[in-house]
Amino acid sequence: MVTVQSNIKPLISEEQIAARVAELGRQIRQDYGDTNILLVGVLKGAAVFLSDLLRAIDGAVDYDFVAISSYGNGTKSSGVVRILKDLDESPVGRHVLIVEDIVDSGLTLQFLLENMKTHRTASVKVCALLDKTARRVVDVPIDYRGFEVPDVFVVGYGMDYAGLYRNLPYIGVLEEAPRE
Repeated sequence: MVTVQSNIKPLISEEQIAARVAELGRQIRQDYGDTNILLVGVLKGAAVFLSDLLRAIDGAVDYDFVAISSYGNGTKSSGVVRILKDLDESPVGRHVLIVEDIVDSGLTLQFLLENMKTHRTASVKVCALLDKTARRVVDVPIDYRGFEVPDVFVVGYGMDYAGLYRNLPYIGVLEEAPRE
């Protein structure tokens, strides 16, 4: 059992996350049938979520990662999106499910969706653990949503602040994070 850190206010418990990920896995498999799905995780934040989601989806599933940055070490998207790592697996003709930790402004996801269109995929859908609609700048589709969260800076379960707190098994609000 991990203790709650004093500067982090718990928002979504480890148990709530596990239950929701299991539900998402069942829904995704139901929707895709026997189709082999290529999960594309957005590093680094979605790595923990993708790992749990992968195990929650029965049947044929493959995965790969991209690394895209629009934050740096801040708490707000810079609006400038950069690809740091592209796919190793070819998504051509594949049913791709983009796995995001959090959709905030939508700029990074919009960039990734546009990028996927150039790969001639069979289909592209989005699964986001967290949806922060209050910060949305561009309208992006989220086909599978874990939780909607308020306009707060969250950490844990793969999400960080300046590289810290990714290892927390729950999602919490970093109370001392500077607001930009």
